[in-house]
Amino acid sequence: MTRPSLPTYATTLGFARAQADVASTARIAPVAISRRRPGPIDQAPNRPICHPSLAELAPAIVREPAAPERPPARAPVDPLRARRIRFRLPVAFAEPGGMADLSEPAVVRRLVDRLGFSAGGGALAAAQRRGFDAIAVSLLHPSGADAGVAATPAPDVPLLPRPAKGAGGRPDAAALKAWRKELREQQATLAIWWLDRLVAAAQPTRERLTWFWHGHFATSVQKVRSASLMLGQNETMRRLGAGDFGTLAHAMIVDPAMLIWLDGNDNTAAAPNENLAREYMELFGLGHGNYTEGDVREAARALTGWKVDRATGTARLRPRLHDDGAKTVLGTTADLDADGFVTVVLDRPASAEFVASRLWARLVSADTPPSPDLRDTLLSAYGPGRDVTALLAAMVASEPFRATGTSLVKQPVEWLVGLCRSLGVRPSALAAGQRKRLLAGLRGMGQLPFRPPSVGGWPAAGGWLTTAAALARMNTARLVVAAADPVGLAGSSAKTRADDVRRLLGVDRFSSRTANAIAQVADQPAAAVAIGAVSPEYTVSA
Repeated sequence: MTRPSLPTYATTLGFARAQADVASTARIAPVAISRRRPGPIDQAPNRPICHPSLAELAPAIVREPAAPERPPARAPVDPLRARRIRFRLPVAFAEPGGMADLSEPAVVRRLVDRLGFSAGGGALAAAQRRGFDAIAVSLLHPSGADAGVAATPAPDVPLLPRPAKGAGGRPDAAALKAWRKELREQQATLAIWWLDRLVAAAQPTRERLTWFWHGHFATSVQKVRSASLMLGQNETMRRLGAGDFGTLAHAMIVDPAMLIWLDGNDNTAAAPNENLAREYMELFGLGHGNYTEGDVREAARALTGWKVDRATGTARLRPRLHDDGAKTVLGTTADLDADGFVTVVLDRPASAEFVASRLWARLVSADTPPSPDLRDTLLSAYGPGRDVTALLAAMVASEPFRATGTSLVKQPVEWLVGLCRSLGVRPSALAAGQRKRLLAGLRGMGQLPFRPPSVGGWPAAGGWLTTAAALARMNTARLVVAAADPVGLAGSSAKTRADDVRRLLGVDRFSSRTANAIAQVADQPAAAVAIGAVSPEYTVSA
């Protein structure tokens, strides 16, 4: 059978122009391809990168999915030796100028995008009928049990002790190989489970916050090497992430996965290790420039003595390994321990500003910080109780949240989860080979749950707009659309295909180029939906 030839999305524009389309939709400057991973507020030089046009993606969308190629072997990388992403609080705050407000339906769609994981079709239409205020209350203050959460219980991923060393000082080779294989299988099980939970949650804001905190307190199973410990951290973030940030911050400083990830497990009075102390102040609690090297040394002493028991998955303080002398951290002198250190960090005014700036950058705008007056409003909402939900409520009630210019490029997991929710596809329901391809697609886009690239977390904004990411996104869209049977266009006609795809995916409007590309495959609903899913209008939360 001869496949139909597809029209050009931008025949003469090429990769760079198509990238500019995406950047324009997101209101960000195109960024350059770089081996360095930019951080959430880190922008690369203003040079275009290669992002395929829909004309170049569409023929591949129509073809049958091909099995992914095995990536080339790479030497192991210590994520802690990678360039650390330094977050700086904005120096000057300015309200977005000359930006029009979104329409009421569009701002409801944005609210569902930002506090959840997108919605399309009937779910979005129902939310828009209820209105912004009602949806904001239901997202921030859900009532009743969540049937989606109940349907996706946490998997059984028992602790897997490393095989004991034999007579030659090494574990048995066969036992070690089997252990590593089981570790990989557990990690894949855990990733698919969380994707399933994100898709299924009927009250998605708690899961959205859990996802945010996973990027904030970035911890990777690559070094922790325990799905069980990663699940424990995940459940702590879910349980504490919507309330007092201080409670979560105190829990994270002695979280077993965190202690292994940042070498807190090796920090003793006789040999202090500064990793956890430094990263905690810079990336988790204060931001760059708000502490000194002396503070790092003293804080490391406060965190000495914690050990993780791999057999039980618990962490406890061993007093004989703890430095119980006086320490001076951020101007406070006392016999500080882990809890005392966190209290000192959180009491600094810079801490509240830092946490608010991180949430703002991920949920409102990575490019446009709040004005001084709005910043004060946000910090007042956060308050002495460090109320995360109250801070979110103030953010979504602000004028910039309604402005057309505060767009965000969707992270790959956000994009995938939103697509699955719109099409009714559950990752756990896919065949084993499809699940592997789904995770391979996320890996190709640069983001796998439980595997951030470094302690600085994942990039944002233009960091996701690369050629490799676009091609992986296209293949993943085809996989998800193929799993949606039917694709949700019942009663749709070829004549109205572009508008029907737009409503199905929850997009406000398609550009003429995207609409024309969809129109050319109007007789192939699956291809039309896949093209819509990789379009700039869907890739960006406008």
